[in-house]
Amino acid sequence: MSQSPAPATAAAEPKPSFVKLAMRNMVRKGRQSLFHFALTAVGFSGVLLLLAWFARPSLPGA
Repeated sequence: MSQSPAPATAAAEPKPSFVKLAMRNMVRKGRQSLFHFALTAVGFSGVLLLLAWFARPSLPGA
């Protein structure tokens, strides 16, 4: 009864982590990733500015 070593070698290799896959994808799609990052940064900054504007304190007499 001999067992094939193929399943043992496949189980020995760990799956790449999510971060490693994401970084590989960013390198592969460089310009698109930077564009999406910029859109996200601008959108997040806009949301923070809107929240700061609507939550500003109202001073009496001003």
